[in-house]
Parts: sequence; C-alpha cells; structure tokens
Amino acid sequence: MNHTKPRVLIVDDDEVSRELLRDYLDDLYEIIETGESEQALKLTLEHKPSAILLDLSMPGFTGFELCKTLSSLSFTQGIPIFIVSSQDPRNKAFCESLGAHDYLQKPVVCDQLRARLAIALEEKEQEDRRGAPRTNSRLAITLKWKDKDGFALEGRTVTENVSATGFLCGCKVPIEIGTTLDVFVGSEGEHYMGTALVVRVQGREVQSRLYGCHFLNKAETENAEDQQQPVRST
Repeated sequence: MNHTKPRVLIVDDDEVSRELLRDYLDDLYEIIETGESEQALKLTLEHKPSAILLDLSMPGFTGFELCKTLSSLSFTQGIPIFIVSSQDPRNKAFCESLGAHDYLQKPVVCDQLRARLAIALEEKEQEDRRGAPRTNSRLAITLKWKDKDGFALEGRTVTENVSATGFLCGCKVPIEIGTTLDVFVGSEGEHYMGTALVVRVQGREVQSRLYGCHFLNKAETENAEDQQQPVRST
C-alpha cells in the first residue's frame, strides 16, 4: 500500500544547506524548497507543508519576519516551524516568542532533526484530529478585495462547509491564491463578518472554481449567521 509522505518546506538562501537538509530527510518526507523568503508564504499556501525548516539569515524578508507572519495567519499557524540557523543560539527564546516550534543550530545533527520532526508531526496530527467541526450551513455573502493592480473588486456568492476558521465558496469573478478578502454576511453586504485569506483553488474553469478561505480575523458580532435568512435552493 502506498502512503503519501508528509511534506516539508525548506527555506534557506544557501543551496548547500538546502541540499544537506534534503539528503537528511527525503527518504521520509516529500521536500519542497526555496532560497527566497518572499516565495515561502506562497509555497506554504499552495503546498500545505506539514513542517517548515527556516533559516534566519535571509536577504530581504528576514527569517524572523517570515516566522512571525506564518505564525500569525490562521491557515499557517498550526504548521510547526523549525528554525535552522548558524546565528547566536540565544535567539532561540526570541524565535519561540514569534511562534517557532523548535530551534536547531547549524551544523544540524541528522538523527536529532529527524527525531524532533517526527515528534512534532505526531503532535500536529493529534491536534488536527481535534480540529474545528464543519457544518453544512449555507450563507449568502459578499466578498470585497483588490487585485494586484489595486482595483477594487466585489463578488456575491454562497458559502459551503463553514467552520470557525474558514469556509468554501464559489465566485464568478476569479480570485488568486493569497488574496485577502473582506467578508460581509448578506447578499447586499449588510454585516461585516471578518477578513479571510484565499488558501486554495479547486477547479480549472472560472464558473466552476471553489475557493478555500481561512479567516485572518473575525468581527466581534453576535450570531452574525443568525442575522442571515437561509438560502433556498432554486
């Protein structure tokens, strides 16, 4: 029986370091990698890695900033981040305050890395089993966002598989992965529900695409769903 390997994202601008980590892990894990910190968030959203190995000394967007960003987003905050760095080990406490799961000093000891990864992924699997339950409620919502050129766009749709952390919906207007949406309950956008991030797209044709959205924050409103009348099938 074939079992899908857990996926690990390696983020390090040093090619030799990436190759070494890949050699340590590719018998147990599917490896994806990048030497550009700006690409790491996009790869995380597209490939949904089980764990991330992150160097601190990155040009541009630093490892510290990337760790904080990944740990703050609802969709990525559950992914254990392993800092793998040659910097002063006293950075460990600071990285943990940013959301890092563990801190490993270069040069990395292979057996130590493999053992810590295995433990972290086992803990993550147990947490995922206790994830937020989904419902079959359908809500009419209005989505508002800006495209890459800064133009304001709007789409009206109906949610599927709503949970406390996100929802699935279609939209006649195409939306790219990584887009931030303002979400309003009601076909006319009467009640602000929160901000969500598009984390996956299913389907090739625009008219049949489904967008997986995870909340970055939710409005402090009382029973926003209760303010919306049920959507009736037509």
